[in-house]
Amino acid sequence: MLLFPWIATADAQTPAPSANDTVPKVYMFKEITPENLVKIYDHLGRKATGKVAVKLSTGEPGGHNFLQPALIKDLVQKVNGTIVECNTAYGGGRATTAAHRQAAKDHGFTAIADVDIMDADGDVRIPVKGGKHISYDIVGSHFPDYDFVVVLSHFKGHAMAGFGGALKNISIGIASSRGKVWIHSAGKSTSDWGSPRQEDWLETMAEAAKAVMDHCGDNILYISVANNLSVDCDCDSSPEEPKMGDIGILASLDPVALDKACTDLVRSSKDHGKIHLVERIDSRKGMHTLEYAEQLGMGSQKYELVVLD
Repeated sequence: MLLFPWIATADAQTPAPSANDTVPKVYMFKEITPENLVKIYDHLGRKATGKVAVKLSTGEPGGHNFLQPALIKDLVQKVNGTIVECNTAYGGGRATTAAHRQAAKDHGFTAIADVDIMDADGDVRIPVKGGKHISYDIVGSHFPDYDFVVVLSHFKGHAMAGFGGALKNISIGIASSRGKVWIHSAGKSTSDWGSPRQEDWLETMAEAAKAVMDHCGDNILYISVANNLSVDCDCDSSPEEPKMGDIGILASLDPVALDKACTDLVRSSKDHGKIHLVERIDSRKGMHTLEYAEQLGMGSQKYELVVLD
C-alpha cells in the first residue's frame, strides 16, 4: 500500500514538478537544522508580512522536548515574528500569565524574540462556519492584532488527541484558557471539561482550527518539526522519553495534508520504536480529527510529498 500518492525530490531553490497541481504539496527536509527551517519557509513561497505571530509551544516547566530556541531563532527573526501562546486550562506551570512568561523566559524564548501571552487581557470570539458542535471559537484577545501567522509545530504524541501537529496548534494553542475548556467540552462549557465522546471533542478541535484558518485566509502557513517523538505532548511536565528517531522538517500551506504526512511518515518508518507512537495515535482515534477536517473543507489527506535536499 502506498502511503504517499507522489514523492518527488528537488533542491531547496527549485520547486519540484507536480504530479497533480490540485493536490497540496508537503515539503520535507530530513535534516533538522536552523538553516533548513528557513529554507523550507522560503520554499513555501508565501511571505509573512505585517505584524507576524509565530505560534509554537513554549513547553511545560519540567518538559524538555519542545522546539529549542537555538533551532527556531533564525526563522523567527527572519519573519520579525512575535512568539505567541495562550495560557493553559489544566493548571501546571503556564496557567497564569506571569507563570507562563516565566516559563518562556526559562526555556530561552524571550532571548530570541518578543513573547505575547495572547489571553493576558482576556479573550474574544471568532466565528466557526459550518460546525456542528460550536458556532464560535474563543481565542486570546491579542490574536486579531496580528496580520500573519506562522504555525510552527512540534509534531509528537498527545495523551488526549493522539498526536499534536498543525491543527492542534491553531485550535487548542490559539484558544484562550477558557477557549481550551470550550473545545475540550465540545462546546458545552468554558469552566467544566465534562466528558464528551472522544469523536465529539476531536471534531470540536477541528472546528476551532477552521475558525482560525477562516480568520487568517491566505495569511497563514504551517511548518512542523518531527523530532523528539515522545508519545506525550510538550504540555506534559514529565513526558515519556522518545522511543523512535527524528523524521525531519515538513511544511505546507495545507494543515490537513501536513498532519497526514507526519503521521504517514511515522507509520512507514522502519524504526521499531514507532509502535508506541502509532498506538497512542490510534488508541485516541487521532486520525478522526483529519477525517473530519477534510469533511469541513479545511484541506486534503491526499498530498504530494516533495523531499528537498
